[in-house]
Amino acid sequence: MKIAIIGTGRVAAALGQSWAGRGHMVTFASRQPGSEKVVALVDAAGANAAAARVADAVARSSIVVLAVPFSAVRDMLAAAGNLSGKLIIDCTNPIAPGLRPLFDSATSGAEQIAGWATGARVVKAFNTTGAENMAAPGYPGGAATMLLCGDDELAKAAVWQLTEEVGFEPVDAGPLSAARHLENLALLWIHLAQVNGLGRGIAFRLLRR
Repeated sequence: MKIAIIGTGRVAAALGQSWAGRGHMVTFASRQPGSEKVVALVDAAGANAAAARVADAVARSSIVVLAVPFSAVRDMLAAAGNLSGKLIIDCTNPIAPGLRPLFDSATSGAEQIAGWATGARVVKAFNTTGAENMAAPGYPGGAATMLLCGDDELAKAAVWQLTEEVGFEPVDAGPLSAARHLENLALLWIHLAQVNGLGRGIAFRLLRR
């Protein structure tokens, strides 16, 4: 798969390195692709990774990963150009001051993105845990769970595969409207890790009888 990752933080680095290591062509999309930080990302991801300006990275890719703060999403989508037909993986979390949801229960950040990115197929995933688990999702009891949701079944199937390749156990949470729950689950993870002091080495795992 050809994947453009918009973002240069720890989540972008962990996902990009994992997918590039499994043979996918990963392009880190940045306003400054020649910066020291982006060059280091590419070097760490290996031979299947490259860097480009946002519009160029998106144009050469079928999958676009949003791994930026939610406040930057609209600007990044505008810089991306034509997104019609693209699969967008939304890893963002719309968080208001005080560790509160930015939106009420009538919508979600992912649904807002679907409205802004005309013609794109949006899947919510990789938002309910920290970058440490993106890099190493295995635990003594098994792989951490990664919930995903979206309205396009083929798009979800592609994200399911990418989720398994990172090392998570994927679980389909349903339509894109379920992103409202996933974004709240992300707030719970942050609360447990940072406010309650459990640390970032924790993850959710769905168990079945």
